[in-house]
Amino acid sequence: MKILIIALSGIGDALMFTPALKLLKESLPDAEIDALVMFEGAVEIFKNNPNIDNIHHFNFISEGYFKSLKFILKLSGKYDISINVYPSNRKEYNIISQLIGANKRVAVKYLRRDIRNFGFLNNIRIWENEDAHNAETNIKMCEVLLNKKFENYPSLEIFFDDDNKYSKFFFRDNKINDKEVVIGFHPGCATLKNHFKRRWEPEKFSELGRKLIEEFDAKVLIFGGPDEASLKEKVYRGINSPASQIIDTASLLQSASIMKRCKVFVTNDSSQMHIAAALQLNVVAIIGPTNYKYIHPWKTEHEIVSLNLDCSPCFYYSPRPLICSRDDVKFKCIKDLTVGLVYEAVKKFL
Repeated sequence: MKILIIALSGIGDALMFTPALKLLKESLPDAEIDALVMFEGAVEIFKNNPNIDNIHHFNFISEGYFKSLKFILKLSGKYDISINVYPSNRKEYNIISQLIGANKRVAVKYLRRDIRNFGFLNNIRIWENEDAHNAETNIKMCEVLLNKKFENYPSLEIFFDDDNKYSKFFFRDNKINDKEVVIGFHPGCATLKNHFKRRWEPEKFSELGRKLIEEFDAKVLIFGGPDEASLKEKVYRGINSPASQIIDTASLLQSASIMKRCKVFVTNDSSQMHIAAALQLNVVAIIGPTNYKYIHPWKTEHEIVSLNLDCSPCFYYSPRPLICSRDDVKFKCIKDLTVGLVYEAVKKFL
């Protein structure tokens, strides 16, 4: 039996499928399970995972229609089962699944815009549940596929090869010893579909960093991808202390190996938040328009910092860009979150 995990929607979504992947492999130990991904970070999430046999990496956005079609047709007819990881809710993902042509095509039936995004092209489906975590929804899809109930749901999983050596050299070279309080920041998040509006202001990250350095003599490490370089620099300059440092690495796994040393990880709703959860860190998650039930740090100690406004959550899984319907302050849910609120959440872990 050959199974294809279609994880095109992002790094965090790939990571949140890893609990379901573990259960799937335990239930079908002789099955060959491959992954189809679009982002380099998703390759890193899966590349050392013992439950994945092969990874197909193709950037459909940059390669264009004809090259994409040619690539998909090479996979056509090779799989018995395909699974669209939740929340892969764009019509393009469903068309790709259809063209690959597995007899069993597993996906979620969305509460919004399901028909216009060709959800009907999948033939094994469960209803979207807005009270369930993404990882749980992925597991529920596998339960329906396998016609069995899982009693214990695993944690998110991330696997390293020799990246741990990198972190040892990093802390040695930067003279950060085991007794020091290390706190990680991730001030970024995805930018597609207007999602940069989910970000807490970099000035507030800077103010929080200064406060933690002053009160706890902390070392503040600022994480983020290559496309977030200017954002990290802005936070770093705002902190204006030798106790803070920008983390620039050659890979996501090198960055994650440094993250493992953090006592607390303070983050927006982002893939880095889920990496922190996979590492079993204490996570302070700054949540604005998103339904925290979908994406809270899975099976790790965490604090959610949110204003819980009457209009929240307003972001639901849909190809539609993120918008705010308020007449007073747009995205008040994130803009009015104070440094004091986040600081008090961090203190609980210190």
